[in-house]
Amino acid sequence: DKDDLAADEEMRKLSQKRKDVDSAARESEELRKRAVPRVGMGVEDVLSGRVSAVGGSALNIFERGEVVDYARESGDGGADGGIYFTGTKAAKKIIGSLTPSPTARGNNYGYDDERGDYNLVMGDHLAYRYEVVDVLGKGSFGQVVRCVDHKEGGVVAVKIIRNKKRFHQQALVEVGILGRLGEWDPDGAHATLSLISSFYFRSHLCIVTPCLSINLYELIRAHNFTGFPLPLIRRFARQLLACLLLLQSKRIIHCDLKPENILLCEARKADVRVIDFGSSCREEEKVYTYIQSRFYRSPEVILGSVYGLGIDMWSFGCILAELLTGYPIFPGENEQEQLACIMEIFGPPDRHLVERCTRKKLFFDSVGKPRVTVSSKGRRRRPSSKTLQQALKCEDEAFVDFVARCLRWDPERRMKPSEAVGHPFITGTPNTSPVKRAATVGNAFAQQHHQLQQTPARDRTRAPETPQTAVRNGSSTTTTTSVSTTTTLQGSPSKLNAAHRRHSTIASAGSAAAVAGSKRASNAVTLGSVG
Repeated sequence: DKDDLAADEEMRKLSQKRKDVDSAARESEELRKRAVPRVGMGVEDVLSGRVSAVGGSALNIFERGEVVDYARESGDGGADGGIYFTGTKAAKKIIGSLTPSPTARGNNYGYDDERGDYNLVMGDHLAYRYEVVDVLGKGSFGQVVRCVDHKEGGVVAVKIIRNKKRFHQQALVEVGILGRLGEWDPDGAHATLSLISSFYFRSHLCIVTPCLSINLYELIRAHNFTGFPLPLIRRFARQLLACLLLLQSKRIIHCDLKPENILLCEARKADVRVIDFGSSCREEEKVYTYIQSRFYRSPEVILGSVYGLGIDMWSFGCILAELLTGYPIFPGENEQEQLACIMEIFGPPDRHLVERCTRKKLFFDSVGKPRVTVSSKGRRRRPSSKTLQQALKCEDEAFVDFVARCLRWDPERRMKPSEAVGHPFITGTPNTSPVKRAATVGNAFAQQHHQLQQTPARDRTRAPETPQTAVRNGSSTTTTTSVSTTTTLQGSPSKLNAAHRRHSTIASAGSAAAVAGSKRASNAVTLGSVG
């Protein structure tokens, strides 16, 4: 339709204006040209020295023993050939230890670092099939590398899980979910990432998926944090809703939706895929209580309440707001300020929502009043002090209403994917019978606050001041004097200090939520990314 054409045109213009977007597209195209299928060689052929057909690198002493065992265990090798690549001549290979000592076993014979991450060598092989081209991202789960598949041809992303039991177990859950998504969405109509295969190599579980393009955060950055026009946002939103609809129907919670986990299929087009199901779970099989990256973390997760499918819709609303403005709508430095950012627009939650929360004392005093938080810049955020429309700087009522319905405090009242697909913003059609616009503040506290603002000052009863609470490094310190700050975030909201950007605290294996790196403390370039 018109929106799709407008979205593709916007992406084309962006790639022309931004060299980094265009160069990413050209780099991928060049890599695909040389990624052609190869005929495999048998183990005996490789051991005899005929290696020119599989990369040019001779096997070292460790590999000469390993390749026999690997071919036997994997069922490859033999007369039909199962060795496709042994590394480039330039690859500075690690020679594994041949001594079966406790020290050698402790670091996986020299192939692991102290964290249990695989020691990568550019140009070396994975499983005598994949050529390691570059590193796409690192995180608590392990690493993601871009590889050439010398058996089938093409470029893939390989997620190499850390050699630790807890990360391995969670990665198996991700493999299972990706496998089911492939069955439920074989043609990619629901914008999900497909699983190509998984295998073990040198004690590491490896997950192979298609290699996609840059993620939406990188696209926002390439656009100089100025945001995108609504037709392009609508195009992205429709695809994300298709994914959320599928997850809703299967009762699966993604648990880590954010711009870094939404990748363009191609740098010059507006088609996207949702990646990183490393934190995902079935709604009835929730394992973790502390999930989601902070800027996109739902209030029920922050407050320690029961959560469900609605947390993904909260993240979805935050993402749409960021796509419009170029920066997070709730850029909290810590969880206390994160909740303060939410209350600044929507006011405090209704009392019945707070009473059932296990972490309420961290955010509210004994009478239910929000604790005062001070940012590193000395800023205090007042509840209900600005509207959602002001925060978005948007005059499009359909978009503002759509985001407001995604960001309702009460997950039971929050818009569901099945409802969202019929919203005027998504359909792109005028609402002939307008529904009452969703209130951006809809609780008793906010209404009282509004009434107080309308009351003449002489008629107001001055309430006693509550102690200020300064939050530093996650701990609360009560003080009655002004708070002196020791750290300062530099730059605009769109360029917050990397130490506070995209931080995710989940420590589950396979999760890209805690990806380290330069992008908002979470590189988050995971399965399928070439970013």
